[in-house]
Amino acid sequence: MTYFRSGFDKTFIIFNNRNMKYSQAKQGRIFIVRLENGDVVHESIQKIARKENIHSAAVVILGAADKGSWIISGPEESPSGGISPIKVLLDNVHEISGTGTIFPDSSGNPVLHMHIACGRGEDSVVGCVREGVKIWQVAEVVIMELEESSARRIKDESSVFELLHP
Repeated sequence: MTYFRSGFDKTFIIFNNRNMKYSQAKQGRIFIVRLENGDVVHESIQKIARKENIHSAAVVILGAADKGSWIISGPEESPSGGISPIKVLLDNVHEISGTGTIFPDSSGNPVLHMHIACGRGEDSVVGCVREGVKIWQVAEVVIMELEESSARRIKDESSVFELLHP
């Protein structure tokens, strides 16, 4: 691994002949949130981010997802052309634990990217919450604001994703 400083406030690490891009931020406010029965995870967290003017944050969640929640669990196949997501419908209540980030999109709107692990008995599924995970009873969320961050999500023309640009 080789380190070098660029002319900006970014350090790049060369690993396997590729540059790893990253930036630095400072910890800001910390929000402790209780989501309740029927709340939709990504909608609720993004609503708090807009209300509290949170542009960037790290987020953790612990609780339960209700039946009827949707998880995006990877593409059907390794994408060589279009990406066809695997959508998993939870058929019963599942315990959840997850982590995510909030960064603004190209319009400045805070966007949550969160993956959760869902378990019930011996069954489990892991994936993204963007299609609608509904809370069963209660979930605990901690939002750790990141200040002085220039990171943004920018649409990548070669994929369907808005990728993080630190």
